[in-house]
Amino acid sequence: MTKPRLSALRLLEMNLGFLGLQFSFGLQQGNMGPIYSYLGAHEADLPILQLAGPMTGLLVQPLIGAMSDRTQSRFGRRAPYFVIGAILCSVGLLAMPFSNSILMAASLLWVLDAGNNTTMEPYRAYVSDRLSPEQQGAGFLTQAAFTGLAQMLAFLTPSILVNGFHIDVNAIDAHGIPQTTHIVFFAGAILSITTILWSIFRVPELPLTIEESEAIAVAPKSLISTLAEIWDAIVHMPKAMRKLAVMSLFQWYGMAAYWGYVIYSIGRSVYHTSDPHSEAFRTAVLTNGEMAAFFNAVAFVAAFALIPVSKRFGAGRVHAVCLVAAGLGMLAIPEIDQKALLFLPAVGLGFGWASIMGNPYVVLAGAIPPARTGVYMGIFNMMIVIPMLLIAATLPFYYGPWMGGDPRNVLRMAGVLLILGAGAAMWAARTDKAPQ
Repeated sequence: MTKPRLSALRLLEMNLGFLGLQFSFGLQQGNMGPIYSYLGAHEADLPILQLAGPMTGLLVQPLIGAMSDRTQSRFGRRAPYFVIGAILCSVGLLAMPFSNSILMAASLLWVLDAGNNTTMEPYRAYVSDRLSPEQQGAGFLTQAAFTGLAQMLAFLTPSILVNGFHIDVNAIDAHGIPQTTHIVFFAGAILSITTILWSIFRVPELPLTIEESEAIAVAPKSLISTLAEIWDAIVHMPKAMRKLAVMSLFQWYGMAAYWGYVIYSIGRSVYHTSDPHSEAFRTAVLTNGEMAAFFNAVAFVAAFALIPVSKRFGAGRVHAVCLVAAGLGMLAIPEIDQKALLFLPAVGLGFGWASIMGNPYVVLAGAIPPARTGVYMGIFNMMIVIPMLLIAATLPFYYGPWMGGDPRNVLRMAGVLLILGAGAAMWAARTDKAPQ
């Protein structure tokens, strides 16, 4: 069946759900570390406390991706997973600011990430299902643009509340969690469900062909058969995807290190504090939000700019250049002691983040068989979460002896890893069907 070409407006509408999904991820990146610190966690323990994201991604996304490949219902093939995931995400966001212990916050993070991960890979597969090959690059990079916009809003909103609506930065609840955190998490819960519903109603899935329906009807649906399908897909993984796995190891270990420790690095280098209960630390959280909002705004614009560039030079090659820009930005941040100068390396981070959320999926979509889109999207997410599990398993042991207990050294390590990831991306680009 020839897939209809979508207008620019329909491309935007079909990816609007990513606004809510990535707003949620932005809230996690900017607030979970501080929430744990407000509740008494130690810096070295932060990667372990963030295990919910990679663990649920590892367990949920491949299963959900494979299940969605075999689903047909009156509501669609992928849409039921969007809605279930968005509801779980909204529940987690509503409850998180009311956490009164590290255990409660960690438990709610598992609920929140289970929801996010239930939505993520069916959403990726939906774009691949809905668009013709010549529009897939634009579709995935539009998702990257919404990622930038959503995370910009998630990071910037607390500063807007403080500076624009005059909410006291020191207004905290009985457990030390700021009032601004309560407000932005409530907003995230509303966005999570409303944007997903808008996308699936405005740009519904294409009806299955007779051949697709027959194949789904005879496919086994048990958990064992689903696990067997995942294993078979791993064994027969395309060569380009194997190379992307090496790139992902460097890229996502580095990104997890950056997200976990950038606030603490800024706290030390700009505000000269390591005390999470001080006003200076809360100001560092706001500053990171403003910087992250800026680089996500850059990512929003860059994602659209990268569409013709990636088509001309190949998604893998362009991704390598963007990773170098992001790595250099991470190396620069720990050396900066003035707030205003933080926005310079943020430009490189913006280009890197725009590419991370778009270009690898362009390479992937061109390498995998369409009938296995869901399961391979889920397996690709395993390549994202395994590095995050590795940092949780390893960093607490070397944070003191190798990093000197200084988060600025973690950021320097992250920058080096992204540059190494760029080399792996160039290697993967040799199997990229460039120009795309």
